[in-house]
Amino acid sequence: MKVIVSGQHMDVGDSLRSHIQEHVEKHVSKYFENAISSSVMLTMEKPHYIRTDVLVNEGTGKGILVKSTAHDSDAYRSFDSALVKLENQMRKHKSRLKNHQRINPDKLSFIEAKKYVISPSNDTEDYGDSPAIIAEKLTSIEELPVGDAVMKMDLMGASTYLFINSGTKRLNVLYYRRDGNIAWIDVPPIG
Repeated sequence: MKVIVSGQHMDVGDSLRSHIQEHVEKHVSKYFENAISSSVMLTMEKPHYIRTDVLVNEGTGKGILVKSTAHDSDAYRSFDSALVKLENQMRKHKSRLKNHQRINPDKLSFIEAKKYVISPSNDTEDYGDSPAIIAEKLTSIEELPVGDAVMKMDLMGASTYLFINSGTKRLNVLYYRRDGNIAWIDVPPIG
């Protein structure tokens, strides 16, 4: 597995880099034997405050990415906290796979869609009916059972997840509520 370690607004020394590579390889291989790559980004956000983002591509071709983030004043503690969170997510994923029927990747269904990135609205700017589009790219919306969609949302560290419910064949949205619970919107057919 390839482990990419980088720093933003800070220099990642050789000692920290080897610590990160060694621990990522050790912990990820326990849960994902075929993991392709991992990236670890350490960012100096404020003086003496470091955010660590860890992203792992699990390598089975199902498009599963596991992401975790942690903050601390010490780079080692920040990374170690992010690694603990990552390991908990990978453990949860592995146990869910044991409890759920395995999905055949050949039977996965997707629909193509466009994904837009828009600029946040400013009170000083008036966009009228449409905000300024910064980026546009193709994406796929996956057909999944609700439980698997929740698992994917958790693994990606996302706050929302759009998918096609394999039971109803309708668009569904999952999102985290402020109280920590997950809300589920089942969109009825239009027309």
